[in-house]
Amino acid sequence: MTSIHSYAFWLLLLPAMSNAAAQTAADTTALLYAAAQQSLVLLRNEGNFIPLQNLESARIVYYDLNGLVGSELETTLAKYAPVDAPALPTGLSAGDATLWAEGQARRYNLGIISLRENMEPDALPAYLQAQFLLNALLEHLPCVVVSIGSGRVYQWMPRLGAARAVIHAPVYGQWTESLAAQAVFGGIGLGGVLSADLNEDFRAGHGLNSVGGLRLRYSPPAVAGMDEQFLRDSIGAIVREGIAAGAYPGAQVLVAKNGQVVFHEAYGFHTYDNLRPVTTDDIYDFASVTKITTGLPAAMKLYGEGLFDLDAPWSEYYPPFRRSNKADLTYRALLTHQSQLMAWIPFWRGTLKGNGKNPWDKKWQATMSNTGAFKRRTFVRDSSAAYPVLVTDNLWLHKKYKVRMLKAIRLSPLNEKPGYVYSDLSFYLWPEVIPRLTGTEFETYLKQNFYHPLGAYTLTYNPLCYYAPSRIVPTERDTFFRMTLLHGRVHDEGAAMLSGISGHAGLFGAANDLAKLMQMYLNGGEYGGRRFIEKAALDEFTRCIYCAEGNHRGLGFDKPLPEYHPTRSYTARSASSASFGHSGYTGTFTWADPENGLLLIFFSNRVYPTRDNRKLYDLGIRPRLHQTLYDAVLPEKK
Repeated sequence: MTSIHSYAFWLLLLPAMSNAAAQTAADTTALLYAAAQQSLVLLRNEGNFIPLQNLESARIVYYDLNGLVGSELETTLAKYAPVDAPALPTGLSAGDATLWAEGQARRYNLGIISLRENMEPDALPAYLQAQFLLNALLEHLPCVVVSIGSGRVYQWMPRLGAARAVIHAPVYGQWTESLAAQAVFGGIGLGGVLSADLNEDFRAGHGLNSVGGLRLRYSPPAVAGMDEQFLRDSIGAIVREGIAAGAYPGAQVLVAKNGQVVFHEAYGFHTYDNLRPVTTDDIYDFASVTKITTGLPAAMKLYGEGLFDLDAPWSEYYPPFRRSNKADLTYRALLTHQSQLMAWIPFWRGTLKGNGKNPWDKKWQATMSNTGAFKRRTFVRDSSAAYPVLVTDNLWLHKKYKVRMLKAIRLSPLNEKPGYVYSDLSFYLWPEVIPRLTGTEFETYLKQNFYHPLGAYTLTYNPLCYYAPSRIVPTERDTFFRMTLLHGRVHDEGAAMLSGISGHAGLFGAANDLAKLMQMYLNGGEYGGRRFIEKAALDEFTRCIYCAEGNHRGLGFDKPLPEYHPTRSYTARSASSASFGHSGYTGTFTWADPENGLLLIFFSNRVYPTRDNRKLYDLGIRPRLHQTLYDAVLPEKK
């Protein structure tokens, strides 16, 4: 247990420490961060209530007794799980407060209450009024209390200390609120003790320990041994260069080191009209990053449980492929793109009259404005029982067309020669295979077993069902098939024809939530004190399987090229052979390196307004950004 007199004690020492060691501003920030963490005292933790668990069933509400909106505490809590933050009612009697609290308890099952002390003499009436609400909440709803100030409030409001968990910060500092929120979810652990009595229950020397390192932390780069100024300047310069060159209208970058998010910034706008700035909680179309975030974690989990055999033939888990030329292809070969499958099938072109037409021909595009361009039992302009599959607002697909698509994959010829050919086709089948193995619908299985327990609720197919369009970044303005702006609907044509749900494309999400899944991979399958995937399974899937045959891929994951190439590589030259990740056609990219604990997420909509834009590749944006992470690690930390 760490003993500390007060945060103020550290603040007094900082000038002397700085002068004596000639520390930089970043070092000072790291000291302030450490001092803030050590100043936090866990006064109460009934039944180890924090760190919070079972995020898949948590319905969390946050109440700020000071009436602040968008505080650092609230913002950081929301990084871990969805948190509602309604305004508190005013002027309630004790009886009315009870009725209000009962209503809150029906809607939520966990509350977080914050209070920043105001020691002015006229503040006491406000505290007395707040007691009605506080007492009613604590009686009806399990709560965590975070208090900041001298602690005198525990004498004015004695019930404050009766919450399931109570965190107290004696002095407000730059990182106090963020760290308190991180402690609630187990990003950091607590071990400070009181330097003075608060009341009869909380005496000097009192303080409990809590576990940390269970979930992502949010820290200044210096705490993780990285050069903040270099990181900020280099990433900013590279991303802005791309915006200025028209590689994308906006982007965001998240960097984590050893489980600590040290950098997350947004740049530019959703589109070139410069109306809606990119924010760090915006949601993007993952494109092929879907391959490592949907069917793959499910396959790894099942493999680790002995329920999935990588060397089983495709037809064992998908019987419709029996007696086909693909019946004996193994999942190991399929996942590494080593199975002789053709690269892709343009399914949407099969719906058109006159398949020989070039879909990019200007005259042909003009015919796409009416349903006369489509064959029977393919597309119509309005929904019905026979046409229930929404592709765009005015384009609905026949209910049986999915069967045709799967049949087309079954009947497709194999490549003449063996060897590596990147193919989407096997990934189309994960939504069919996983339910056969688990008895659970594909997306439901993913959300129940991965996304929601991780607190990664924005990871979802068809995000318009859950989020406002303003939070979703547009992708392309489709001028040859759907003839509309693709905004909140999957960019990939094949996935769009499968109701937006496939294993090769279709997943959307925010960078912070993708970071949780990727960090779970980096942790060897653990996150939040819970094992999601056996480590042996992750080790098998992330290793290079057919290196001897010239294929550098892992199982589903991409791997660095054996030799760095300045134009062909999109990872850093310093990326280790143990690293893994994937890129997405829409301009997304994520890469994790277990040897260095480094994680990069880059989101852009480089296909806006057209997929013909290749400047993201031409400028080498991704490998340059990725190398910045390695160059930013301070020498003594390498």
